[in-house]
Amino acid sequence: MITLALDTATPWLALALVAPHVTLERTPRVERDHAARIALEVRALFEEAGLEPRADRIALGVGPGSYTGVRVGASYALGLATAWNAPVLGLSTLEAIAAQRDGVMAASLDARKGNVYGGVYRVEEGLVREVLLEEAKYDALEFDRLAAELGARPARDLPPSALALAQMAPERGLSAWALRYL
Repeated sequence: MITLALDTATPWLALALVAPHVTLERTPRVERDHAARIALEVRALFEEAGLEPRADRIALGVGPGSYTGVRVGASYALGLATAWNAPVLGLSTLEAIAAQRDGVMAASLDARKGNVYGGVYRVEEGLVREVLLEEAKYDALEFDRLAAELGARPARDLPPSALALAQMAPERGLSAWALRYL
């Protein structure tokens, strides 16, 4: 089973390729250049792995984050899914940020004007096991207060882990996805 994972909701282009005996991840900071870089970076990932460019499933970070960035990633993933006849699973970008460290994690991204998109998660073995504070848009100070009450460690404006997305896919099962935060 080959899984391609990608997230374009933040200034980083988070990519991972997981196959038998192969685990590759790269997360270049591309700012707003996702559309120009994504195809080249995915091709390079498959070349580095020594694999034909084809995956059995695609794990996609669907935000919250940059609306345009999410659309770039979704369009690319759905195009590949059609060509490869592969299912796509949409997963939370915030969970992909939180899943990088075990414990109670408060993942958040700048939503401008003193707000954040945030959520608090209990993470074990690199997987989100429980949502302690629902993913939503919060006043930044209020989110920090709520996260502190839950004993959460902050993970603010960090790149998402595409490897975490790839690891979440089998846990969640492949199903339809939606851009929930819009």
